[in-house]
Amino acid sequence: MEAVGHLLHRIWLFFFLFWLGQGRRMAPPGFVESSCRSRIFWMKLNKLLLQGKFFQLEIYDPYSGPVLLDEQLASRCGYVLSEDVWGNPVFRASVLGCHVANEADELFSLTVNIKVSSFSSMRAAVTYTYPMYCSYASWASREIVCEENYMEVSVKTDVPAVSNDYTVAWMSALPETQNVAYQQWQLMFVSPSGRKRITVSDAVKLGYSFNNSLSRVYLRAPYHSNESDVSVVSGVTMNMITSTSMYRQRWLLLLIDTTVSCPVDGISFTNTTLTWTVPRVIPTLVVQESTFLSKSIVMGVDDQVIVNPEEMNYLLEYNETHIRITIPTGAEGGKLESSISGGVYGVTYCIDLFLEHTWMDADWQTTKYTVIKSITTPFMPQMPTVINNTAPEERQFNVALGHFLPDVSLVAITVGNVPFSLREAQHHGFKIYETPFSNGTKAFILEVSFDDPYVLREYVNRNETKYTLLVNYTLSVGLEMMLYYHSAEVECVIADIVVPEAVGSCDEDNLYLTLPTFGLHQYWDLYLGNKLLNRHLALTNGYLAATNSTHLILQIPLFAGGLIYEEVSFQKIKARFDVALRKVRTMETLQMFSISCSFNSSAFIICHPDGTIMVSAQMKTVPAIDMSKTKLRDSSCKPKEYNEAHAFFKFHVTTCGTSVRFEGDHIIYENEISYEKETLPRQSIPTITRDPDYRLTVLCYYQAKETLVLGAFSRDPATSPPFGSGTMFPRSNTAAYRRVRQALNVVSRVSKDESFMEFYGPSTAILKQPMESVFLEVELQDKSPSVELYLENCWVASSPDFNSNPRWNITVDGQVVLTVQLTHQQSPNFYLYLLFFLSNRCEINGREFAAEFCPVPVSPRVRHPPHFKRLAVRTLAQQLEQVYVHCLVAACSPTNAQPGSTCRGQCISSRERKGFPGHPSDSLQGYVLAGPVWIVAPDRR
Repeated sequence: MEAVGHLLHRIWLFFFLFWLGQGRRMAPPGFVESSCRSRIFWMKLNKLLLQGKFFQLEIYDPYSGPVLLDEQLASRCGYVLSEDVWGNPVFRASVLGCHVANEADELFSLTVNIKVSSFSSMRAAVTYTYPMYCSYASWASREIVCEENYMEVSVKTDVPAVSNDYTVAWMSALPETQNVAYQQWQLMFVSPSGRKRITVSDAVKLGYSFNNSLSRVYLRAPYHSNESDVSVVSGVTMNMITSTSMYRQRWLLLLIDTTVSCPVDGISFTNTTLTWTVPRVIPTLVVQESTFLSKSIVMGVDDQVIVNPEEMNYLLEYNETHIRITIPTGAEGGKLESSISGGVYGVTYCIDLFLEHTWMDADWQTTKYTVIKSITTPFMPQMPTVINNTAPEERQFNVALGHFLPDVSLVAITVGNVPFSLREAQHHGFKIYETPFSNGTKAFILEVSFDDPYVLREYVNRNETKYTLLVNYTLSVGLEMMLYYHSAEVECVIADIVVPEAVGSCDEDNLYLTLPTFGLHQYWDLYLGNKLLNRHLALTNGYLAATNSTHLILQIPLFAGGLIYEEVSFQKIKARFDVALRKVRTMETLQMFSISCSFNSSAFIICHPDGTIMVSAQMKTVPAIDMSKTKLRDSSCKPKEYNEAHAFFKFHVTTCGTSVRFEGDHIIYENEISYEKETLPRQSIPTITRDPDYRLTVLCYYQAKETLVLGAFSRDPATSPPFGSGTMFPRSNTAAYRRVRQALNVVSRVSKDESFMEFYGPSTAILKQPMESVFLEVELQDKSPSVELYLENCWVASSPDFNSNPRWNITVDGQVVLTVQLTHQQSPNFYLYLLFFLSNRCEINGREFAAEFCPVPVSPRVRHPPHFKRLAVRTLAQQLEQVYVHCLVAACSPTNAQPGSTCRGQCISSRERKGFPGHPSDSLQGYVLAGPVWIVAPDRR
């Protein structure tokens, strides 16, 4: 009969499965994997085929149809729905589950419906039916499974029947059994609160599942139920349910111990490992410990038994009290996952383990104890490492940022302060790629040229550049694609700068400094003493500067400002020009350039910072004079050296009758070189002499704010006050020139515009563009209102020296010169055109230009307009040039101007004015100097 029953059951199972397949869609290939491992169904779904979709599982009940799987049903019926470490959905089911078809406790089948939809509401879902089969016949007397969400114990029921003769005695020994209903299973729980007896139907309401099969009784319970108890066994916390299953017939009382105990912790971590500890002997499960004997201890990952754990660097060890599994963090079989916590990058490691321990004891013969545990380490911060692989010889940054897991991707970078997407970065010229490492991690490589505009450059040390790459990485981390930011600063210092070397030279009148322009003003500047040698200082001191694509050439005239005169003697000057090369940022001096040359000069004046004046005077007279008899105002001050044509004087501003006066912000010291005539005495006056009357006025200008110091030949221009500027002009043997400084007091000014209201200061550089007017005003400082000032002879020169050459006349004998073509000794193609405008309509119009004097109206400053002359000079130049305007002026009475003259007086020649009667100062003359004026191209102002 028993064999016939088995056959009928198999036929029913065949027809059930056939019916189940009708109208059902089979799962696509690769979507589902399943296995049967140690009385547990294992099913895994491929997450790649579920991307962007939602799914549900239904358990097919042969009697009531599909049942939706939820948490309550799962823990009560022996099901688990979770994910493996790779994110694939995993479903596990006990072969003793509620809806499993059981054939003689040997063949088991379970059908699952997998519903997949593109909508969270699961509408329009596609259902895939997937049947699973498991064969398991090697049951132990007691088997315990500790799953993630339930505990299960199953026990054999084929125990020998108890004789009726012993029924009364047995029941009297167990008073609780007297209340057990006939032919009905009941459960009795023992907890610290006492004993509790309930029916199976009531136990289901509490979340338990109790049933029996052909040869077994099993109880399934959730963790931490009201009937459970917590105890600590060998340092591991255990959740325990002590229960007895009871069944009574008139002639039989069946009592089965269904106690179960499972670990709920026992996990510990270090920086490099995780350890799972399970008690080897559990007292509630082994009553007679003296009879305990372990038969086998195996471990597994997922659903696979690990036969040789040491090959995967796992450690399985046990002693009398514990079983311990140690897994290195990142070991094979588990998975490292990237994560962000509090803005910090780190990783977690997860692995799905199971432990199967089989033992024997006197009470139970054989017990198989299986624990399934999914373990995830706490968040482990891992600061990314910036690796500088830059090769300076390639002039390219090579920066690696790592180590990252495969679930991290680079999405953007910011270089300097400029954000780039990866596509924009590649288009700009950055090179970005990944490089893998043997441990499964990777790094992101960024290559940036030193010459990229977003790389910072700093000049350091003497000849080195520090290149700095500031980069901020934006990374997407983990499956959640959380953004993580990491900044890096990489520096590289290389010797790629050549400190310039200057070359000096001299000609008859100038010193020249030539040096490369590379790095000038970017890395270093030139300093004259403590002053930056810029365009303004160069113009103020009278230097000429010219540049090309590679070099700067600085021309320093012999008597320009900033020179140091190391040796001054008769007809010889040794001058030195020092300039320092300093770092732009730190002002550190890198190099001193010094040019020293000796000059043979027939006439010069040098005004030393300590007040010493040195003059080499050249006397051009007819007939010649004896230079040994020249003197200063104090006749005791004789020349230090002399020859036939020159005399050399050296004196201090406080000696030799030197006078002093103040003009603006300048102190002017003045003396005069004169000649002691030899006369032939006669009995009556006048005396007879063959010697010419000759006087040479000597002027030294010092800034009023500078202090004269001792020591004429300072070696350090940075600490010594500047030299003064000097000039000399002769007085001829005519009566007019003989009284020039004594008779006329005239001054000149350059106005900033045609209003003549605001003027340039003595130390201010005057810059003009070609065709831009220079407005010159000359004032006769005389109280007599009947005197009128005339511009006698005016000329333009490139030097402030009265006798300098070449010179180009503007007015000659009172007449305007319209156009002058100049042939400059250094600029053969240089042309200078001067246009003058006459205020009294004395206009001469040329083809391209006209000239006139500017009007002088009465104003609070101008009380007597005849004492002023104003001249507008418009220039056209092809290159940078400095010019000075010299004028010899005359003061005359304008009352007898020739009738019919269009321009009273000013357009009349000096020859015509000689016959004018009137004021005693008819023929008195004076001299004025204006400049320097720099004619610059429009792009160089």
